[in-house]
Amino acid sequence: MTSAISSFLPSDFDPSQPVAVVAGQRDYPKATVAAIRAAGVPVRLIALAGETDPALVETFAEDEVAHIKVGQIGRMLKGLKRVQARYAIFVGQVTPGKLFKDLHPDLKALAMLAKLKERNAHTIFGSIAHEIEAIGVRMLDARAFIDNSLASTGLMTGGRQKADPEQIAYGVRMAKEIARLDIGQGVVVRKGTVLAVEAFEGTDDMLQRANKYKTDKLVFVKTTRPNQNPYFDWPVFGPKTIESMQASGIGTAALEADKVVMLDKEKLIESARSAGIELIGYESTD
Repeated sequence: MTSAISSFLPSDFDPSQPVAVVAGQRDYPKATVAAIRAAGVPVRLIALAGETDPALVETFAEDEVAHIKVGQIGRMLKGLKRVQARYAIFVGQVTPGKLFKDLHPDLKALAMLAKLKERNAHTIFGSIAHEIEAIGVRMLDARAFIDNSLASTGLMTGGRQKADPEQIAYGVRMAKEIARLDIGQGVVVRKGTVLAVEAFEGTDDMLQRANKYKTDKLVFVKTTRPNQNPYFDWPVFGPKTIESMQASGIGTAALEADKVVMLDKEKLIESARSAGIELIGYESTD
C-alpha cells in the first residue's frame, strides 16, 4: 500500500493519519499538497509568514493551518500538535536573507542553537528534525508523494545528446566536491574549467553570472550533498532556472536522477526543448 503511494514513504506509513506540510516558497509546497490530497491522505499546513503562498493557505480550513514566523521552533511544535499531525514534511525554500535578518527565533530555537557546536544546514536541520520527532511527529523524506516529479536517467528532452559525456562527468565531480564542502549544489563548467559555483545566492543568481565570458558549450550540473539529509533541501529545477539558462546561453543541464525535483516535469521538458536546452539525468555513485 505504502509503495503504491510513494517509494519514499516508510513501510509502516499510515495513510489515515494527517501529514503536515511545512511550506516555504514557490510551487514545491503546492505540488506536494496536491499529491498528498490525490493520494487520499489527510493534509495540514504549517504556513511561514512572508514565505507560504497565501493562495495555498486559502485551500485549507482554518483549523487545518498553523501560522508561524521563520525561526519559531517552539511555536511550530505547538502548531504540529494543534493540527494533530502524525507526520511532517518540509518543502519549499525560505528567503535566504531571513537567516541574517527578519529572523524570529523563540526560546526553543535559541536553546536548540545554543547546544550546537557548529551551525550549518546539516546540524540545524538535524536538530529541528530531532525536536519534531521528540513530540511524536514523524519526519518524511521531502521527495515523498512526488516520485513522478524527479529527474530520470538519460536524455529527458530526447534527440541526440549535444554535451560531451566527459564534460558532464567532470561537472558532476566538481559539483559533488562543492556540495561535500557545504558550499552549494551546482556548478557551470566548460571544457574542463569551472566557470561558476553556486553558493548562498542560489542557482538562478549563479546562472546569471555564469556566461560572463560569452562563450559556448556550457554545462550546468545540479547535485545533492553526500549523506544528504532526506528531510530537507532536495534541489529543485524549475521554469525560472530554464529562463536563467537561456538568458546565459547555457545549453545543457545535468540533473542527479531520483534526487533533483522537477516541478511540473513534462511542462519543464517541453519548455527546455523549445529553448534549445537539453536535460540529462545522471546516476550518482555516492
